[in-house]
Amino acid sequence: MQTQHFLTLNDLSSEQLKKLIDRAIELKQQHKAGQMYQPFQGKVLGMVFEKSSTRTRVSFEAGMSQLGGSSIFLSPRDTQLGRGEPIEDSARVLSRMVDTIMIRTFEHAKIMRFAEYSGVPVINALTDEYHPCQLLADIQTYVEHRGAISGKKVAWIGDGNNMCNSYVNAARQFDFQLSVACPEGYEPLAQLVELNSDRVTIVRNPEEAAADADLVATDVWASMGQEEEQKQRMAAFKDYQVSPKLMEAAHSDALFMHCLPAHRGEEVSEDMLDHGSSVVWDEAENRLHAQKALLEMLLLRERK
Repeated sequence: MQTQHFLTLNDLSSEQLKKLIDRAIELKQQHKAGQMYQPFQGKVLGMVFEKSSTRTRVSFEAGMSQLGGSSIFLSPRDTQLGRGEPIEDSARVLSRMVDTIMIRTFEHAKIMRFAEYSGVPVINALTDEYHPCQLLADIQTYVEHRGAISGKKVAWIGDGNNMCNSYVNAARQFDFQLSVACPEGYEPLAQLVELNSDRVTIVRNPEEAAADADLVATDVWASMGQEEEQKQRMAAFKDYQVSPKLMEAAHSDALFMHCLPAHRGEEVSEDMLDHGSSVVWDEAENRLHAQKALLEMLLLRERK
């Protein structure tokens, strides 16, 4: 059986993704009810971090622990993919010692190369181009609060970054319309937009994108590794802040999401995270449950 990886949302079918979301909600309910479910006794997750993250590390470690397994944290000091040892050699060795591997790194090509030579499932915990695990949590959160996202309108406000690229993939996989408001020169990947032109539009005005939206989402203006562009980006995105006023353009029951950490006063107003439309804390928690469902799907599949 060919090893199943999760590098983008497109690695699973729409049906698989919908089942995964349903399973994440079920696992969350079981956890809240105090029901023990530990199918991963003796299973180990290798966690390779070239980019640090609080939420990613805690959610994956806690998830493996709750499912009865364990995890090994490898910091940038512990491994340097492609520097010192070829990526394919690292993949061959690590995949003989652990049962699945999650990687949080910079270049997407690096994780693709690693997966090519890995004998166990590889999970993309973030690259410069995609952040699929966060989209699982976002979709789970929407389904919990509003039901199916199919046929809805989602507005992305700000940088066409890895989160935005994954929202483009999600628009196809979960069947919704996506309106992206971003300054010129900060669009999501052109090839992705072209492939999904029937459901993705690029506009320059945030109010236009947010009009009649069911979900409004954003992210920081400058991601990790873009610190030198901070001043330039602050100027480019100054009119792309999500605020309660902007939410007035969306449907009255629209939700607001942010993958966190947020910079209050920049991409969000000081009061936006506590606005009545905000579900960012549920969204953050759901990284745990969505990733548990993903790990279960990938690892239990390997047993069959």
